[in-house]
Amino acid sequence: GGAEISQSHANLIVNTGKSKAADVLKLIEFIEKKVYAGFGYKLEREILLIGEWSN
Repeated sequence: GGAEISQSHANLIVNTGKSKAADVLKLIEFIEKKVYAGFGYKLEREILLIGEWSN
């Protein structure tokens, strides 16, 4: 839904206009799984999720 990895810096996620916080979280989780599966590294988030989140 509208969240994508920035073309200028792979450590940034861009809202293309229609994404919601849940879309961004799904993208973060997708990236984490891909990096772990491909390289064996567990990424450490540098963000704080505020509010109620359920997956």
